[in-house]
Formats: sequence, structure tokens, C-alpha cells
Amino acid sequence: MRYISTRGQAPVLTFEDTMLTGLARDGGLYVPETLPRMSAAEIAALAGLSYEDVAFRVMRPFVGESFTDAEFGDCIARAYAGFGHAARAPLKQLQDNHFLLELFHGPTLAFKDFAMQLIGQLFQTALARSGERVTIVGATSGDTGSAAMEAFRGLENVDVFILYPHGRVSDVQRRQMTTVSEANAHALAIDGTFDDAQARLKDMFNDFVFRDEVRLAGVNSINFARVLAQVVYYFTAAVALGAPHREVSFCVPTGNFGDIFAGYLAKRMGLPIARLVVATNQNDILHRALSTGDYVTQGVAPSISPSMDIQVSSNFERALFDAYGRDGAAVAQLMAELKAGGFHISQGALEALRSDFASGRASEAETSAMIARSRGEMGELLCPHSAVGVHVAQDFLGAVPMVTLATAHPAKFPDAVEAATGIRPALPARMADLFERPERVSRVPNDLTALEAHVREALAR
Repeated sequence: MRYISTRGQAPVLTFEDTMLTGLARDGGLYVPETLPRMSAAEIAALAGLSYEDVAFRVMRPFVGESFTDAEFGDCIARAYAGFGHAARAPLKQLQDNHFLLELFHGPTLAFKDFAMQLIGQLFQTALARSGERVTIVGATSGDTGSAAMEAFRGLENVDVFILYPHGRVSDVQRRQMTTVSEANAHALAIDGTFDDAQARLKDMFNDFVFRDEVRLAGVNSINFARVLAQVVYYFTAAVALGAPHREVSFCVPTGNFGDIFAGYLAKRMGLPIARLVVATNQNDILHRALSTGDYVTQGVAPSISPSMDIQVSSNFERALFDAYGRDGAAVAQLMAELKAGGFHISQGALEALRSDFASGRASEAETSAMIARSRGEMGELLCPHSAVGVHVAQDFLGAVPMVTLATAHPAKFPDAVEAATGIRPALPARMADLFERPERVSRVPNDLTALEAHVREALAR
């Protein structure tokens, strides 16, 4: 299996090198040169298997010779051993033909654990084998950061630095990052928005002197291994609802487009997915782009679903690459236009995108109303992001089963949930002392030179 850049000017890599590299050197994102297909018989054979066994079968073709079967199987087993539900990603029924896929049973109570726990094990296995050490830098709108800190804390061959927008994540999200005590883990509160944090992250990768000096690696969903791990739960959910013998639809609350792009990959691999619905909050650039063809940034408005407060959705580039016939030069031109504020999607590419993706949005009031309604009518307490998904899904319910992804535990956003329902969700017992743990965080300016100096200084200690 070989991996190519969405901008067409970077070296072709193996899975391991793609994973350790993160962002391509031409600024693009790595994608598989070709996608493996699963037959109907192979999909049907997943029924009744453990989550770990399904994960091995779905992901193994992407790994190639980078890991042996034994190594890869061991990494998967270690990754999910700490999850709080035997099914890892259980389904619950909300309404007739509408199901909730609970993705918050991992160690940091968010869907990012599915990918980050696995990538942590893969990194450690690869680096222990080579004897190398890497510096991981990530940007987060809330959940990626805590999942990365949890996955890489205390690992011998890794230093991890996580940028998050100061004052724009929930208190629980912040403390899950800032209370990590291991010396190799660093929480950096950057002045600005998530888009600023993500832009500085890409700037560091594009500074090749710095990148090579500190052996930079990335664990944002710019890293294809992150997206790959998320493909698995589309298969487990669909098979549980009758695939491959009937179609299933998915509604995905998303800001950076990584989670729903994983669903697109599952569909391309042969999973019978009828609809992939992009659910956005008031920062609805993806909904506007799919509706009008114009991908134009309008600034970020803080919301009660902060992990979706994004205007530059990195993984949308991967979808554009396919929509433009895998023309790297065309994608590079679009990304150059984005730096000036936005671009227009060609009619052919827009039709290609619409053939795979539908979309909708939820306002702040609609999100709060759905939190209240889901509690009263469906018996389910939702986090604001999951509520965005359930709200948008209402317009797409029908004969085909709809699965809405519940991306985080409601206790990660207690203020919004309490305001909507009067109920303040409690953290699990293992996190009950989270607000008593000492915090360790560095405030950093939205400036590349200052950030790189901070990382260098921390590594020299």
C-alpha cells in the first residue's frame, strides 16, 4: 500500500512513513494511492466479531508491510483495552430507524480516543524498533488534544505538544490536557482560535529546518492513520444493522471533516452507505459549501459545541482531491485561494461531492432544544455536538436506518447540558477528582517564531 499527497508534489510513502510524517512536504495530506475493497461476503463475515477483530480486518490492507500481523494485532488490543464498554462503540435506539453510535467510552470520553489510542501504540512500536525519537505537535478544538495527551503520556520515544485556543474549550477539555503530569506532555494555550492553532501547526511542518531539527510528527487528522482508525466503527455499526444486506445512513457532527471522511472511505471500500450527512453548528462553512459551492471563511463564532468551531476544515481537502479527479495541481490552487479567504468549487466537483454528502446545520437555540428534547422524549442525555447531529438527522430519517455519531460524553460540556435540561452530568468515577488536580500549561502567542522557540526550549530541558 502506497500513499500520495493531495497536492501531487511530495514523495510517495509507505504506511509507516505516512503515519510518522503527518503532513506532506508539499503542504498536502496523504491518501492511499488505491483503496482496498471488501466484498459483500467479507463484510457479512464481520457480524458477531469483537471490535478488535473487525478493526484488524478492516485496517490490515492499509498497513501493508509496515507492521506484521502480530504487531498490528497487539497494537489494536492494547489500544482498546482501556475502553469502558465491551462493545467499544455500542448502538442505542433513539427513534424509529434512528440510532445513536456511542463513541465516548474511551479514556478521555470522546471519539478521538478510537484513533489516538491506536496511533499511540503504532508510534511506540515503530519508534522502539527504529530507536528514533519524535516530537509530536497537534492542534485541538478540544477533544484531539486530551486524547493525544492520554495516548502519548509517558512514552519513551515521544515528546508531545498540544496547541489549543485559550478560553475556547470547555473546562473539562482544558483540564484533561493541563493536568497530565508526565514530563513529555506539554499543553500550550495559544492566543486566537482553533483555526489559528491549526495554521501555526501547518507552518511548523512547512518550516523544513525546524521540522527536521526536532523530527516533527503530527497526530491531527491530517495524519491518515487517525482517519483510518475511525473507518472501523462505520463497519461495526452498519453490520449490526444488517449490512451488507441493507443500506445504512450516517449523520456526523463535524468541524474538521475527518470523522465523516472516514465514513466516505468506508463507503468506497464497499460498505453500503446510503447517505453521509454533514452536521454543522452555527460555524457552518461545510454546509454552505455543499449548498452553494462557495467555500468562504466568515470568522469563528464561539458556540456551546466548541469542538466544531472551525472554518478551515483540513480533511475537506481529501474529499476535494477525489472530487477533482485526483488532480493535485487543482487542489493546490484551491488551497492557495483559501489563504486569501475562500474558493469556488467547480460544478463537476460539487456534483461529485453532493453524490456522497448531504448537509445541515443547527443553531445554538436548536442545539439546546435538541439536548432537552432528547432527554425528555428519547431518554438520552446528549453532549452539544451529538445534539447537533441528532437535530440535523431529523430531516433525513426514513426507511433506511440512520446512525448519528455521539462524539463525546455529556459530562465534557456540563454547562451547556445543565442549561438545557437542568441536569449537570457527572464525570465517571475515574475522573471525579479532575478539578482537584494541579494544572500545568504554557500561554503562547499566535506567532510561529515564538512557538518554535518554546518547543526547542522545552526539548532542551
